Amino acid sequence: MTAATHSTLFPQVPETADAVLDGLDPEQREVALALHGPVCVLAGAGTGKTRAITHRIAYGVRAGILPPASVLAVTFTNRAAGEMRGRLRQLGAGGVQARTFHSAALRQLQYFWPKAVGGDLPRLLERKIQLVAEAAARCRVRLDRNELRDVTSEIEWAKVTQTVPADYPAAVAKTHRDAPRDPAEIGQIYALYEQLKRDRSVIDFEDVLLLTVGILQDRHDIADQIRRQYQHFVVDEYQDVSPLQQRLLDLWLGDRDSLCVVGDASQTIYSFTGATPDHLLNFRTRHPNATVVKLVRDYRSTPQVVHLANGLLSQARGRAAEHRLELISQRDPGPEPVYTEYADEPAEAEGTARRIRDLIAAGVPAGEIAVLYRVNAQSEVYEQALADAGVPYQLRGAERFFDRPEVREAGVALRGAARAGGNDALLDDADNLPSQVRAVLSTKGWTPEPPAGSGAVRDRWESLAALVRLAEDYVRVKPEATLADLVAELDERAAAQHAPTVQGVTLASLHAAKGLEWDAVFLVGLTEGMMPITYAKTDEQVEEERRLLYVGVTRARVHLSLSWALSRSPGGRASRRPTRFLTGLRPGSGALGARGTGGGGGIERGSASGRRKRRGPVLCRVCGTTLTDAGEMKLMRCEGCPSDMDEALYERLREWRSEQAKELGQPAYCVFTDKTLMAIAETVPSTDGELAGISGVGARKLDRFGADVLAICAGEEVGGGDEED
Repeated sequence: MTAATHSTLFPQVPETADAVLDGLDPEQREVALALHGPVCVLAGAGTGKTRAITHRIAYGVRAGILPPASVLAVTFTNRAAGEMRGRLRQLGAGGVQARTFHSAALRQLQYFWPKAVGGDLPRLLERKIQLVAEAAARCRVRLDRNELRDVTSEIEWAKVTQTVPADYPAAVAKTHRDAPRDPAEIGQIYALYEQLKRDRSVIDFEDVLLLTVGILQDRHDIADQIRRQYQHFVVDEYQDVSPLQQRLLDLWLGDRDSLCVVGDASQTIYSFTGATPDHLLNFRTRHPNATVVKLVRDYRSTPQVVHLANGLLSQARGRAAEHRLELISQRDPGPEPVYTEYADEPAEAEGTARRIRDLIAAGVPAGEIAVLYRVNAQSEVYEQALADAGVPYQLRGAERFFDRPEVREAGVALRGAARAGGNDALLDDADNLPSQVRAVLSTKGWTPEPPAGSGAVRDRWESLAALVRLAEDYVRVKPEATLADLVAELDERAAAQHAPTVQGVTLASLHAAKGLEWDAVFLVGLTEGMMPITYAKTDEQVEEERRLLYVGVTRARVHLSLSWALSRSPGGRASRRPTRFLTGLRPGSGALGARGTGGGGGIERGSASGRRKRRGPVLCRVCGTTLTDAGEMKLMRCEGCPSDMDEALYERLREWRSEQAKELGQPAYCVFTDKTLMAIAETVPSTDGELAGISGVGARKLDRFGADVLAICAGEEVGGGDEED
């Protein structure tokens, strides 16, 4: 059987209702056939839950049991909703509404506001942080950028848990929540923020849900009208619903029970936003006659990865742990998970980059590799290490793909060309869809080869190249597709924020990785204090951290690497310990070790893997302070200390780097990063040893570029680019 989670990009529509059921495993088929009464699907990671529920909806529609306009499927992200709509269209159920809670509520609010309240709906506030900042200033509270973000998150939590400003301090105490400031102070800011919104006639995203709930509670005629429209509900990721979302769902349902929920309590990782698995865990209590189906066949990960995931949960405690699902891998065996201990964080980052480079050399695409960490602040050292290793990467959580200026411009150009059709001279020599797209995008900066260098120019090219790849994929499954068809597909994806993949290793936090998967996953920084995070104090908070690691493990299809560093910086005291969650699972860590990883391998010592040797602390060569920041260690001085860089030398090095990058067909940062060039221009090395001592100049780059760099530093002319592989 093919993996349930890996359908083709644009498959053919099944000819009959029964054909919709083809290819489903027995449990998925049971879900698809359970069309009446309350249904609870407990779906483990990688078990094909989206496949099961979309086929359930499509089968009901195609069999004439579920009128498409009467079905509302809700999930938590625009991307997930867009994917669901796309799958339903492919299955012949395009009339079904698939939306997030917020978008469904906003649509209803916009329609019924004039009738329920009168006048126009207040303007929706896209970003509340500026108004929170103003409220704090009026309360004479000084907040730095991080505190402002945290206080904003606290206000969001209070609203989705239906906590008013006056009750916020008591709610924090009751839930043992760690507030970023004094709760009374936050309550004051929260109250003034609400007042400012009222004064300016604006609402925020949480208000969308609150106001919809208010109207449905007060206006039974409007509630009845919505219930006549939507009679069947499907809720994905049900473990993540907040009390406010559950209240809205109850009002949508009324006294009916045509509800299908899908979730996994072991993947509850957003409690800080108000999400709770209680509604999932209590579903059978609220609906004693519910049909319950468990999906445990894992089509994503190898038995080795699944074994570790099951082992993590086997040690969990608490109510969610009592309902854990024991996954059964459906894939062929793969490599054992690799556990690596490093002397310090830079060594861990460099070791990870080397492993990634080796995987890419072995044929694993860069876009199928991810480095996942607990907090975003950990990304910088990995960005630097991957750049030094010549590995392209992308940060998840950056600007949304369809919001990028170059993508919007490309959409306008493609739309114009589609309207012009055969009258566009640009398309005269383009005989198929991909060549038409290339011709149009060539006017916007796309070229067959990527530009040298990094930064904005490279980012723009990558965005346009992603659109070209999408056209190539699209025409493979729809050979007769026109430019107009592709434009319609792009519009649909833009509405759903369903972006094509930009090639490169993904760097992301564990929270941002939820719902995604890769062939190879590197889980880094797995030390006590980071996993679980220091501020996880209560048993439930610690258990949520365990679930977060479980989510990270289950993102991997084949290759899984877990690593930690004994100290933060080179030469630091080796006082760190690997996370308690791996005790008994990693080799040599306790009684469970032998069975925990299938008996394979031991812990590798990263510091013994090659050129890197344990070294003393890195000191600023200007003031003598011990350096801990990755960028400062590369420069070997504090950012604030004066630079004695030879500006002319730096410019010569940059020109040389540009030529090298062109010849190698790689971004400039794959030769040397800007900070490495700055360090070279400041130290002006004269020997191989001095050059090798600069962070970012490893043995491979020393062999490849060392002679040229030393010649440039000595004021000599250098010849053409290096022709070696």
